[in-house]
Amino acid sequence: MLGRVLRIGLAVVFLAAGLSKLAGAPELVDLFDDIGAGQWLRYLVGVCEVAGAVGLLVPRLTRPAALGLTALMVGATVVNVAVLQVSPLVTVVLALAAGTTAALSPGSRRR
Repeated sequence: MLGRVLRIGLAVVFLAAGLSKLAGAPELVDLFDDIGAGQWLRYLVGVCEVAGAVGLLVPRLTRPAALGLTALMVGATVVNVAVLQVSPLVTVVLALAAGTTAALSPGSRRR
């Protein structure tokens, strides 16, 4: 039950975040300007977040999607600390939640 709630909650969060990036929310355009890598990175991250959110809802894809989102949030944490110099709290919590989802997903334990 906990795994399902966590999985659905993460899917909602990442879907909303990804769609905001793809829609070009002004604050996200500015954020990616501050990062300095170009707007292509905003689109790439948005696509990864939307794909990860969908993957969390497909049982066969839950574990790889959760692992991919964990890696994405580790990268975001590094950018928050090293480039933007802002608190990494949100990205760390999301990385831990995604990692926990991967650990709880079917196929994560050997039979």
